[in-house]
Amino acid sequence: MSQAVIPPITVPPMDRYNQELIENLHPPDWVNPEPASCYNLVVIGAGTAGLVTAAGAALLGAKVALVEKHLMGGDCTNVGCVPSKTMIRSARVVADVKYAEKFGIGTPSHTNVDFPAVMERLRRIRAEISPNDSAKRFQQEFGVDVFFGQAYFSSPNTVEVAQQTLRFKKAVIATGSYPQKLSIEGLEDTGYLTNETVFSLTIRPNRLAIIGGGYIGCELAQTFCRLGSQVILLQRGSRLLTREDADAAAIIQKTFVSEGIQLILESNIKRVERQDTEKIIYYEVNGQQEKLVVDDILVSVGRSPNVEDLNLEIVGVKFDQKQGVIINDYLQTTNSRIYAVGDVCMKWKYTHAADAAARIVVQNSLFSILGLGRKKLSSLTMPWCTYTDPEIAHVGIYPHEAEKKGVEIDTLYVPLNTVDRAIIDGEAEGFVKIHVKKGTDKILGTTIVARHAGEMINEITLAMTNNLGLGAIAKTIHPYPTQAEAIRKAADAYNRNRLTPGVKKLTSTWLAWRR
Repeated sequence: MSQAVIPPITVPPMDRYNQELIENLHPPDWVNPEPASCYNLVVIGAGTAGLVTAAGAALLGAKVALVEKHLMGGDCTNVGCVPSKTMIRSARVVADVKYAEKFGIGTPSHTNVDFPAVMERLRRIRAEISPNDSAKRFQQEFGVDVFFGQAYFSSPNTVEVAQQTLRFKKAVIATGSYPQKLSIEGLEDTGYLTNETVFSLTIRPNRLAIIGGGYIGCELAQTFCRLGSQVILLQRGSRLLTREDADAAAIIQKTFVSEGIQLILESNIKRVERQDTEKIIYYEVNGQQEKLVVDDILVSVGRSPNVEDLNLEIVGVKFDQKQGVIINDYLQTTNSRIYAVGDVCMKWKYTHAADAAARIVVQNSLFSILGLGRKKLSSLTMPWCTYTDPEIAHVGIYPHEAEKKGVEIDTLYVPLNTVDRAIIDGEAEGFVKIHVKKGTDKILGTTIVARHAGEMINEITLAMTNNLGLGAIAKTIHPYPTQAEAIRKAADAYNRNRLTPGVKKLTSTWLAWRR
C-alpha cells in the first residue's frame, strides 16, 4: 500500500541547530516501516508520555508501534521544559550580574544582553538533547516501529496512519495538549505568541504583554524582563499563581514588582487591534477603561487536550474539550482496551507526571490479569515546581484542601532568613512550610519558596512516598551549611512541639534525682 505524502516539518529559524533537531525528531527522509501483523501496543503521540510508554513496553518484550504527526519529544523537548529552562538560565545570569555588587563584585553599569545569542544557545542545547528522543534511537535501541503521520482509529482494533493499518491488542492515547485560546475580539487577527512560537524568536520584543499569571506566564514574564524587555503582565484574578500557596505567590509578586514587571491585576481585556507595527490592548480594571500599546503579545492561559481527529467515537472512547479523554484511576478509557496518559487526560500537566503515569500504563495495559497487580494514578505522590526566581515547589495537599477533606493539620513554618546558607547566598526571601496530620509527624503537604526549591522538594517527596515522617528527617544529618537545612529545622520544630510542659516536668524530675 502506498503511503500518504507527509508535508516537511519546519522549525523557524531553519538554522543548523533546528535542522539537526528535525533530523533527529522527524527525519525528512524517514520511511515508515511495514506494519507488523499485530502489535501488543500502539501508542499515539511521541511526547514524554508516549515515549516512556513505548520504550518501557518494548524493553519488556512487547511489539510496539509509536505514531507521531509532528516532532518526537513533544512539548517538553521542543516548546516546553527544555527551551524555557534554557532561557531561564540565561536570565538568571543577568540577575546575578545585576546584583553582583551586593557580594563585593564590581560590574559595568549596563549589562549587554545579546538576545539573538541567547536564543541561538537555546536552539543549540535543544538540538544537543534531541537524540534522546530521536526516531532512530527508538527504532534501533528499543526496537519500536516508529510511524510519522496523523493517526486515527479506524475500527475497534486498528489505527490508520499515512495510509497504513496498525492492528493492536491494546492502544494508548498520548497526544498531549496545546495552548488554550482566548475569545477576545481582534486577538486572532492581530496575532500573538504562545509557548509553541515564542522560542522561535530571534529579535527581543521591546514591549511584551503577557496574558495569564499562571506558572508559564510568570516564568516567561521574569525571563523576558531580565533579558531586557519591558514586560506587562495582565491577570484576571487578584493575584498571580492562584493555585499556589498565597504566601508563596505574594513573594513572587513582590519580586516581580521590584524587578520592573508591570502587573495589571483584575483586568478584563475587551479587544485587541493592530496599528502598523504596534499592538493595542483595550482592557478594563475596576470599571475604568484603559489601553496598552506593545510590540508583541504572549498568551498563556492554560492548556487544552489534543482530542481532535482521532476518531474516538468509533472506538467508544469518551472525551470532552476541557478535561480531555475520560479515564479511570487505572488510566483506562471507557474502552477497556484503550488507555490514555499525559496532558490529554490528566490534571497534572507536567513532564515528570507524564513519565510516572506512563510507567503505570505499561503495567496496567500489558501485565494486569483480571485487575490483579494494577497500579492507580491516585497512588502517585506528585511534586511540581514553578521556575521563577525564587522557585515555588509543592507536593501534597494545601491547607484549604485539608479543611475541605475534614483533615486537621499542624503547619511548621521556617523562613529562609533564619537559615545560615540562605543568608550567606543572599537568597533569604522564601520559606519552608510543612503540613502534618494533627498530633503526628505524618507529612501531608509542603510548599517551599527558594532559589532551588525544585531540588529541595525531593527530600519531602521521598519521605512522603516511603511513609517517613518528620521524625525521620529530624534524625537525618544534613550537611552544614545548606539551604535544605530549613527542612531539618522544621523537623526539629516538630520535635520541640512534642516537649510539652508535662514531659519537661518528668524529665526535669528524673535529671534532678540523678544529680
